Amino acid sequence: MTRIGGRIVRPGAVVEGYVEVDGPAILSVEAAGGAGDDIVVPGFVDLHCHGGGGHTFTTGDVESARGAAAFHLGHGTTTMLASLVSSPFELMREATAAYRPLAEAGVIGGMHYEGPYLSGVRCGAQNPEFLRDPSIDELAALIKLGEGAVRLVTIAPELPGALEAIGFLRGQGVAAAVGHTDATYEQTLAGVAAGATVGTHLFNGMRPPHHREPGPVVGLLSSPVVCELIADNIHLHPGMLRFAARTAGPDKAALITDAIDATGMADGTYDLGGQQVVVADRAARLVRDGSIAGSTLTMDEALRNTVAAGIGLAEAVAMASTTPARVLGLGDRIGALEAGLRADLVVLSPDLHVKRVMRSGRWLE
Repeated sequence: MTRIGGRIVRPGAVVEGYVEVDGPAILSVEAAGGAGDDIVVPGFVDLHCHGGGGHTFTTGDVESARGAAAFHLGHGTTTMLASLVSSPFELMREATAAYRPLAEAGVIGGMHYEGPYLSGVRCGAQNPEFLRDPSIDELAALIKLGEGAVRLVTIAPELPGALEAIGFLRGQGVAAAVGHTDATYEQTLAGVAAGATVGTHLFNGMRPPHHREPGPVVGLLSSPVVCELIADNIHLHPGMLRFAARTAGPDKAALITDAIDATGMADGTYDLGGQQVVVADRAARLVRDGSIAGSTLTMDEALRNTVAAGIGLAEAVAMASTTPARVLGLGDRIGALEAGLRADLVVLSPDLHVKRVMRSGRWLE
């Protein structure tokens, strides 16, 4: 049995006490004085990550995927989706087959297809060469091949066949996200009505809001969906992060990294979906047009930035762990420090830097 003391961040509260772990599960969480100054939070859950530590998820390479997952685990991410970018169908098939065993082994929590069913006008750093209209035939084949590994698909709801594809995903138990979209407010709400439950990196890759055409940003914030937020202070100004997080509330906001292979690496030139990316002073941008191309963010830094922006610690932790776990249908297993859940936790210093990481009751060495 292992006993971890400190300021325990539980749903809606921070209490001094101890987390007792027995095997892979949390046995109990009890309030007690004298437990120390460390901050103990549930393991982070990242719904949207393309790589890190010099490794990428975007090519279907298994060893590279393992490396990316291990890098982010060191920063407290105990569950993550491997996110592809817009790709040819054959690459999507190859990556799905390659990553299915990783999902079954728990190395990753599953896969996220960020594209190719996206708006050409709002494609951002997505490769326009690979964009196409949603295909239920493609999705059906990938879901069958993945055997439960496909967990999230981003779709622009204004595209032909998009609403049908979103409804199909809902029927298959796969979360659909609205993103990289030039949709109107009404088209966004139609996507939500069809079954979308997530907004992909709110504000980024979207028609900007206007008081006479609210667009997808306001449509998503005013709908019962979870809005992803990239809290790197590059994609979103801290004031906008605070506004969005407070408007959505911790039950409807999820911190993500949108990290690429350059995360944790030196400035330089990298590749994303066959496009050249230059990283300088933490910011990643496409060479061809200067578009922001993912991030160099980790979830522990996202948590620090969110708290610094004025969001309470308990609320920020919910956004980093509890809410994204619920998006994946895993809220009864991970995402909180409660008895009976899997013992995924992170011990942070008082200034929110990672000291130790535990996954399934075992410390990361």
